[in-house]
Amino acid sequence: MSQAKSLTDSELKRLLTVVSSLRQGARNRLIVMFSHWSGMRVGEIASLKISNVVNEDLSIKDSAKLDPDQTKGSHYRTVHLPKKLQDEISVFVKSIRITSVQQPLFSTQKKKSGFSANSLCSTMKTWYVLAGIDDGSSHSGRRTFLTKLSIKGVSARVLQELAGHRNLATTQRYIDVNDEMKRNAIELIV
Repeated sequence: MSQAKSLTDSELKRLLTVVSSLRQGARNRLIVMFSHWSGMRVGEIASLKISNVVNEDLSIKDSAKLDPDQTKGSHYRTVHLPKKLQDEISVFVKSIRITSVQQPLFSTQKKKSGFSANSLCSTMKTWYVLAGIDDGSSHSGRRTFLTKLSIKGVSARVLQELAGHRNLATTQRYIDVNDEMKRNAIELIV
């Protein structure tokens, strides 16, 4: 099985257009944004509760603190949320009915209990197919997130922390290296 594809800006834009046009488009759009803008795993996104991203006064948190039962490896994890993502969360939260801060952030059409990691993974794969993005999957957002930050010069050690990896070698496997990156690198020498 091949690695998930890292998306270009135009592919991400196309994906967002497709998912936004579907039923529950605002929810779909935010799920994709969590993947691409925070680097969260699909299981972490599926497990998000309102309380992970919203304060008691309904303001949006600048980071999501995940409990061990929400993460791979069963460790506490803090996911920092960029301002742009916080703004998108705010818009989305205002559009849904909140009965409890413990309810899932993303409910499914069939049940209000939310996605499982597997059901969200399958749903996201369908979105990539609909957008015509070969090799796109629920993991593409994480790979794109880490690759783009690497291109911008963020150190591998910081990327490791952002990804929630225990081993730096794992993080390095996520980062795509392309000709543009190599050209930019050699220009730094002079």
